[in-house]
Amino acid sequence: MDGEISQLMEMGATLAQAKAALKQYKDVMEAAEAIFEGRFDNAKDDDGDVDMESSKPIKAVKRQASESEDEDGSADEMEEDDDEDDFVDYDSDFGETIDKGNGVPDVDPYAGIFYSKERREEVIEIEEEPELYTPTGTNTPLKLLTQGQWMKGCPEKGEQGFLFGLYSQLSEPDFNCPHDCGAKIQRTRGDFFALHSDFLSYIKRLRSVARGKCTRCHSEVCLACREPIGAEKGRATSSSSDPLFHCSDLQGLILGVGLTMLEQVFQDQKEETADSGEQSSRNSKRRKTDSGGDDDVPSVSGIFSMSSSKKSKGGIGYAGDQKEDNSGQIEAQNAQRSKDEKLGKFLGALRVFLPNLHRAGGGQSSDYLVHPTALVHVRRRFNHVCSTLLRNDSLTDMSDRSVLYFELLNWLETISNHEALASMMAMPIMVVASIKSVNTVKSSGQQKGTIRERTIIYEGSSSPRELLEGLAIQARAAMKGLEGNKPQETVSEELTEEQKRMTVEANAKEAVQAQNLSDESQKLLNFCRRILGTIKAIDRSLREVKGDAFVDRLHSSLPKISTTSSESDSKAYRIDSATSDEMTRKIYTDWSMSARFEYCDLSIPSATISEDEPPHYKFFFDAEARTLANSDIPKRSLAIAKELAILTTNLPVAWDSSIFLRVDETRVDIIKALIIGPEGTPYQNGCFLFDIFLGPSYNQSPPNVKYMTTNGGKYRFNPNLYADGKVCLSLLGTWSGPGWISGKSTLLQVLISIQSMILCEEPYLNEPGWASSAGTPQSKAYSANVRRMTVKTAMLGNLKAPPEPFRDIIRTHFRLKAKSVSAQLDDWVRKDDGKQTVGDGGSLSRDSGTVNNGLPKDVEELKGHLQKLQESAK
Repeated sequence: MDGEISQLMEMGATLAQAKAALKQYKDVMEAAEAIFEGRFDNAKDDDGDVDMESSKPIKAVKRQASESEDEDGSADEMEEDDDEDDFVDYDSDFGETIDKGNGVPDVDPYAGIFYSKERREEVIEIEEEPELYTPTGTNTPLKLLTQGQWMKGCPEKGEQGFLFGLYSQLSEPDFNCPHDCGAKIQRTRGDFFALHSDFLSYIKRLRSVARGKCTRCHSEVCLACREPIGAEKGRATSSSSDPLFHCSDLQGLILGVGLTMLEQVFQDQKEETADSGEQSSRNSKRRKTDSGGDDDVPSVSGIFSMSSSKKSKGGIGYAGDQKEDNSGQIEAQNAQRSKDEKLGKFLGALRVFLPNLHRAGGGQSSDYLVHPTALVHVRRRFNHVCSTLLRNDSLTDMSDRSVLYFELLNWLETISNHEALASMMAMPIMVVASIKSVNTVKSSGQQKGTIRERTIIYEGSSSPRELLEGLAIQARAAMKGLEGNKPQETVSEELTEEQKRMTVEANAKEAVQAQNLSDESQKLLNFCRRILGTIKAIDRSLREVKGDAFVDRLHSSLPKISTTSSESDSKAYRIDSATSDEMTRKIYTDWSMSARFEYCDLSIPSATISEDEPPHYKFFFDAEARTLANSDIPKRSLAIAKELAILTTNLPVAWDSSIFLRVDETRVDIIKALIIGPEGTPYQNGCFLFDIFLGPSYNQSPPNVKYMTTNGGKYRFNPNLYADGKVCLSLLGTWSGPGWISGKSTLLQVLISIQSMILCEEPYLNEPGWASSAGTPQSKAYSANVRRMTVKTAMLGNLKAPPEPFRDIIRTHFRLKAKSVSAQLDDWVRKDDGKQTVGDGGSLSRDSGTVNNGLPKDVEELKGHLQKLQESAK
């Protein structure tokens, strides 16, 4: 019985209501429904007094009040009851003591902020059959928002109490006139909770019925808060004739219903896009990789074709004269634009009702006294839409959809500008991880049919501010790309590499402004500035509300682009014999994530080159790069800007295989790539280097790519990787087949194609004439030969003489994976056929005799280097 009482009280019932309802109903849900219908509003406790409120919502209300401050800046006082079950303690009142350097200790009141995304919550959600309501003057029945929908997605017990309380209050059919004239004022639940076809229709209807008149004393009353119109709740700087701004109850209602409608529109659009994608896939004659609707998300379509589910007979990049099908692209773009406009207008109309002390004409009543349910709805429902949109990997796609994303940024700024909402920018977003169970039960009382109880597991995910930082990284990279080729700056020798980088970045904005940008470039630049401006505004608001220490801790947890991959930094990622395999994988992935993209100086210092002459680069395409020094090609700069935005946050990193990129800090068209051979292939854990140059006609034509791990031009590692460094891919125009698509294909697409399709499990099949020889002795001998070359050159050779600028990357890669690599080497020695290593594996003969090919010696030497790496990290 006590457990059932507690469950009802967590839903917002009072102790007296819970006891009375459970005496009459055995089932908790039946009791809850009866309480919700108002049958136990006058329930009394054992001593005869009416128990007006549950203790838990009271504490939660006080806790919520701590999110805002009084007008004079002092925080609201709180009771000293710290029962952790009553609310989530996001902010600690007992913070760390901080010395600001002036000898006076200061207290950080938010030192205990809950940042962890490991948090899990379990909550029971109810799905009921919605009732129908026909508004006066219409013949169209509308569905009513059910209590289950109203409370959906809320894992916090205290918040559930707020939501339950407001829904119950607004569902009461009448209430006493506040002037004590003895009359009852009637109202209809459907006027509050009817789900109209669009938000503006809902607002128009609510505005017309939000106020009522007493039939006896003729006084005007707000039907939401039940207070006289002349006694506005809260502190308003100006009066408003709009009845929807009278009280915080209306604010909570509008945001709850509006965000429910927004979420449904957003979900419908996603499902429509998914259905359209499935239909397009069914109609396609070739296999394509789904890009999720983003033009810039890398796809391997266009690399090779599949006429059926069987393996292509043409090898990698040898697909004949098939063409990329671009039909329907304009239609899809127009459809997406229409959806974005609809969603953007919805967000704009709903943003009007967010708490905002800076609105035109001054703050309204609800702007000062924010209803707790408003905070709950914004954090639950808007954060879901927000996080989905901000996880878009393509800055260019977001810029093209600026009608939606500019409004999204307006929302984030409005939220961050209010002291009661600002903390949400740093809080982890709770998302559905799984559905634990689903039970169907019969409903009781007035409602007919059945209801479903679903036990949902929620997990923490990235906060809005963290998601924005990922976009900021892309935005800064795009702005750097828009600079074009800059002349080499003369920098004082006293400056460190970090200071050099900061000097370059400080001139970025000025350099971009000095260029005559195209309309498309200017559009992208404006969008990048808008992102960075929003982030600056959010951080400024958080500093004002939460303090510098809070924001500094937040910044330390945000994703970053590495400014240096020095070995001293890499040693922060340590493992030892006691480190579990799971933790080792995590440490390796975290390190890869932090080091995958970096700007650095790729030029060769020389005392013989004059100041007017461009520098040389340790780079295969040095001559081509010097020819384009100080060039200004706007289309090329825009293409490079888009490319850098993608590469900064989308390079794949994993235990199995990763891609690392180094871009020259003043010549962003000069790039070096390192691809770690994928697990399960004869390239596994080898380090394969490529020089990449984005030529004068990029992105109208593909990049220039040269393979550098060739053992001095002796080894051909794959039918598509020649000993002279040629990379054979139709994407690069080095073979017939679906090729580079101007404005759509990307360098990331090329890199992933090399990683997944060239450095593959059975490279013998990449040769057109051998494509049907899977599992044959020839194929196995070819893979064994590749393994020997990988050990000698891509592993041992690169570890003994690590090529710049990947020295620390290569050493850290082998240090963190030493145990795994050792086991891999032992397996390769067992599998080896003992034949002589042949530089061009295509000349292997089945009848060649067994010889001492040097693999055991190379493996033994490599293990010795692995041991030294591990010892040096201790």
